[in-house]
Amino acid sequence: MSLRFKLLLVALSTLALPWAGWQFVRQTEALLRQGQEQALLASAGTLAKAFAASGIDWPSAPVLYVHRLAEPITVDGYADDWAELRPYAQALGPAQDAQKLRVLLGNNDDGLYLLAEVRDATRTRVDASDSRASASDHIDLVLARGEDTRRYLIANAAPGPFVARSDVARSDVASSTLPERLAGVWQEDGSGYRVELRIPGTLRPQAIGVSVYDAAAPAPDRPTPRALLSYDARAAGTLAALEPDHLRARIVDTDAWLIADAGVLLTQSSAQSEADGWFARTVYHSLIAPALTGSPALTGEAARLDAAEVWQALSGVAATSWRAGDAGDGVVLAAAVPLHAAGEVRGALVLEQANRALPLLANRALFGLAGATLAALAIAGLILLLFGASLSFRIRRLRNAAERATRTSGRLHGPMPLADSEDELGDLARSFGKLFDEVGAYTDYLRTLASKLSHELNTPLAIVKSSLDNLDHQALSAEARAYASRARDGAERLGKIVRAMSESGRIERAIASADAEDFDLTALVAGCAAGYRALAGARDLRVRLPGTPTPFHGAPELIAQALDKLFDNARSFTPEDGWIELSLEAMESGATIRVANSGPALPAAMQERLFDSLVSVREAAARKDSDTPHLGLGLYVVRLVAELHRGSAQARNLADGSGVEFALRFIGMPRRRMSEVPADA
Repeated sequence: MSLRFKLLLVALSTLALPWAGWQFVRQTEALLRQGQEQALLASAGTLAKAFAASGIDWPSAPVLYVHRLAEPITVDGYADDWAELRPYAQALGPAQDAQKLRVLLGNNDDGLYLLAEVRDATRTRVDASDSRASASDHIDLVLARGEDTRRYLIANAAPGPFVARSDVARSDVASSTLPERLAGVWQEDGSGYRVELRIPGTLRPQAIGVSVYDAAAPAPDRPTPRALLSYDARAAGTLAALEPDHLRARIVDTDAWLIADAGVLLTQSSAQSEADGWFARTVYHSLIAPALTGSPALTGEAARLDAAEVWQALSGVAATSWRAGDAGDGVVLAAAVPLHAAGEVRGALVLEQANRALPLLANRALFGLAGATLAALAIAGLILLLFGASLSFRIRRLRNAAERATRTSGRLHGPMPLADSEDELGDLARSFGKLFDEVGAYTDYLRTLASKLSHELNTPLAIVKSSLDNLDHQALSAEARAYASRARDGAERLGKIVRAMSESGRIERAIASADAEDFDLTALVAGCAAGYRALAGARDLRVRLPGTPTPFHGAPELIAQALDKLFDNARSFTPEDGWIELSLEAMESGATIRVANSGPALPAAMQERLFDSLVSVREAAARKDSDTPHLGLGLYVVRLVAELHRGSAQARNLADGSGVEFALRFIGMPRRRMSEVPADA
């Protein structure tokens, strides 16, 4: 993992800042909502007490709710006119199947309308005037007003209009405040039948009881009149006079039926007329306030508020909730508190307040925080990226200098990079510089050690040789002469070693003073290859040369000498049945000569040090082939020749493991001007 990538990961840790800011915005918004909940609960409690003191007449449960009809009703036995109200139908069937009979009541200026839907797939139908009507399928309807009560048996032999007469004697009809007979329409389908009728407004009852009789499953069920509950305009006026501005208040009874309402929800105020976009709403509902769990039943104009908040208030415990605005704009806070009468909970007050400023301010705070945080992150990331790039660049410079010094036996070409820096990398560079100075000094000492030793050993070696020469003129026994002969052989070998050690210094001076000329490198390598064929013996010598001349500026004698040493090295390690390959590759910036051979691979630890002075890996081969010691000067000369021509020498094992390849890369010796040429040249 690179240093820049690590710094980038460190920069990403600053993402904790926007997370902390997001949590802060959420907590702040939650605190604001909590404060508004407390304020709205206080307002709702005060309004509930004031409304309870107005003296509203609460009917006794259970009740039948009379809906307000916005459109006229056609009495035809079909439920099309009741489509919007059918979800609010009240189940009045027997205890074992309450949904068998569903009743809807509606009121308008024309009177009171009733729709009764009966689920009954059997057919036992007779007219109401038939003596068997009480034992056939029918509906019992009871109307009550004050002390006056009337019962009507509704039955019909076939779909169509019907007339249901009351059970009151004719002598009492004139004094009754209820209708003598009811006209309506009976309609059937595969699942049952429907009865629709109208009661004139002047004869409207105060209580109604409805029950159904199924001839297939007869069960006596005397209808119990239920008080009628409807929207109370007087209570609504009282509520409108009490409620605060910009709020909506609704009063419900113990069954959550709407009794009165006042006010409207204002989802957009004049102070906040700027419209939120879908993105802002999505951000608010997803990131800031995802838990808006208000009941959807409170939305819009509903005849019954079947909401969890209402039922909690009807149980005697106040409740609050938040939900999205009815038009998707802003949020709505609802508070439901119980209404007490005579020490009992007789209803609930639902107070709602639309708030568009809260999500708008929360979004602005979040967007502002996000923008500032992203800008800070971008700046911090850019700074860290630039710092990482600069730091990695400086470290690479230091690494490259160290690698170059390692390849050149501790020699630094120029000053150590970053040595003038005042930071930790500067300290490291200065430490590296001191280390390479010591390594370079030690390498120079080793490089001159051979010439120093050869100079110091010449005098004692001459004394030994002269002593042995004088000893030859003395009379010695056979055993003594054998010892003298062995001593002379050792002196000869020691002399060869001294001469080889002194040769390294001369080679360096000779290479450094070589003159350059223009020549054809292809012809030079071809001539050397021709001479190597006789020396290769049974080994397969392969030569790969370009088909055109290769102009080059350098020292041909030194290049030929380097090739000789590379070929001699390859021949030493190549078995008799092996191969040696000599190739030349011309390039735009110079040329590359490669000498490859089959044989043992190079040790991994020696590949970088193979071209140093006094380094050799073939002591065993040298002892076997001849008595001449190998001091590791051959490949050292090859490197000196390559560096003279501004190139390099490299050795590597072949990829298939079959042998070794040595490569000399030459750029060429620099051309000197005429003014730089010595006068005696």
